[in-house]
Amino acid sequence: MAGNARLVTGLAAVAIAGVSIGVSWISPWWLLIPGVTFVGLAIYLSRVERSLDAASRGVTYYERGLARVENRWIGGGNQGERFRDPKHLYADDLDVFGRGSLFELLSTCRTASGERFLAGWLLTPGDLAEVAARQAAVQELRPMVDLREDLAVMGEEIRAAADDQAVRKWGELPPIDFLAGARWIAPALAVAALATFVLFITEKTSIVPFLIVVLLELGFSLAVREPVRRVFVTVETPAHELELLALLLKRLESETFSSPALARLRGALTADAKPASRHIERLTKLVHHFDSARNQFFRAVAAPLVWLPQFAMAIEKWRRHFGPHIGEWMAAVGEFEALCSLACFAYERPSAVFPQLIESEERRFDADGLAHPLIPPTEAIANDVSLGGDVRLWIVSGSNMSGKSTLLRAVGLNAVLAWAGAPVTAERLRVSRLLIGASLRSNDSLADHRSRFYAEISRLREIADLAREGKPTLFLLDELLSGTNSHDRRIGAEALIRSLVQRGAIGLVTTHDLALAEIVPSFNGAAANVHFEDHLEGGEIRFDYNLRPGVVTRSNALALMRAVGLEV
Repeated sequence: MAGNARLVTGLAAVAIAGVSIGVSWISPWWLLIPGVTFVGLAIYLSRVERSLDAASRGVTYYERGLARVENRWIGGGNQGERFRDPKHLYADDLDVFGRGSLFELLSTCRTASGERFLAGWLLTPGDLAEVAARQAAVQELRPMVDLREDLAVMGEEIRAAADDQAVRKWGELPPIDFLAGARWIAPALAVAALATFVLFITEKTSIVPFLIVVLLELGFSLAVREPVRRVFVTVETPAHELELLALLLKRLESETFSSPALARLRGALTADAKPASRHIERLTKLVHHFDSARNQFFRAVAAPLVWLPQFAMAIEKWRRHFGPHIGEWMAAVGEFEALCSLACFAYERPSAVFPQLIESEERRFDADGLAHPLIPPTEAIANDVSLGGDVRLWIVSGSNMSGKSTLLRAVGLNAVLAWAGAPVTAERLRVSRLLIGASLRSNDSLADHRSRFYAEISRLREIADLAREGKPTLFLLDELLSGTNSHDRRIGAEALIRSLVQRGAIGLVTTHDLALAEIVPSFNGAAANVHFEDHLEGGEIRFDYNLRPGVVTRSNALALMRAVGLEV
């Protein structure tokens, strides 16, 4: 409607011009009416378009939230591929990054800094005080839906302001030096040029004084040409990205928080007792004025006013003073975004609980109703898991597809969530700080000339090294040493497991080889057998995914082979 009104106004302006300028029936001053109306409609239409864009982004934000709740989120979010490291002790094995990963489920970050914070928390367990502070922050942010929505609808262009490291580097560049006294010479020349020009046009003097000042300005401009060029080359991109991030800063600065972590972050968004967004707004204005000198109509005015050098020096002065703070501002925004990601997960999973973090030399993972966080709550089967104290090892047996690997990932991912500061998908969890070592997905590598078996034993050595160094280790080993013969597998697996347990590590080992389950009695109560079962129903194999004590008594391998058409 506003667009049509603008079109009608334009046509009216043409008609009025025809009768006022063409045939002189009315005064040309009547053109002011459609002119003012056209400008007003343009401003109104611009506001409507911004509102529609914001509403569209709000709809997208909630659609993504519903997709996560309804388990339609896989492939639709940021998968964190740039953080993948095949050599990490558990990231690939536990699906921390990639399609359908924990990172994709959690991340609502809009900046590279936020993504790095979140990835770092998922890759390395924090210390107790730090993680407890994150828990308190996430609990405070959990119900703040409006804040998370406001951050989401600020515009997709904020994602362009992702290279926070480049902006930080700009702020920390060595000083750009100008001619000695240039800060005072430039405005003095500008005033002199303005004064001599006024005197000339008022016929108080000839044009000669003005030309002398212009020649002096030309010499000054040549003397500071190189530092002005360096300011021009380096400032444009950082200023643009800071301008976009100022939108986030301004929104965060309007909030007050009670939890120590959030109060600390809020306090980091200041400098000289003023909000960071105010300082960035000043930089934005300086850069806009600096750029205005490139306008062909303004150049003639800018040159005698020594416009470029004056604003170049002002920008450099800003950078010298506030540049060291840029890294702090960016880091605060990134950490806040990462906390918001965990808070969003906590809000969308109301059944998730915050774990009890144990400060103890004793390794412990004690959970009731533990479920896999990447499986929808309506589908996930929960089980109790208790490791530590007397029992430090579980050997998990069961049929193919019965849930053994899923159990290992449920334990590992919930340990990751717990020490990232997030709630966990369990009814209750008490967990000490644990370094996870997982071997669930060993792959061969032609590039590295490594077989699958060699890749597996290399990973096992790294896990053993953790325990050997006395670090609190949680090992998750799936089908241990399956790439070798049964005789070597039994001897090697038993020796490795015994070494890990003796060095204080806790963990789970899955197996199809029931011979491995026979080693439990030799651990004198420090190990236990548990298993998953299946049953035939209507000629099909059914699983209930419920963990039971003891060793599995049947296998479904032959039944599965027959089900796919193999003659066995």
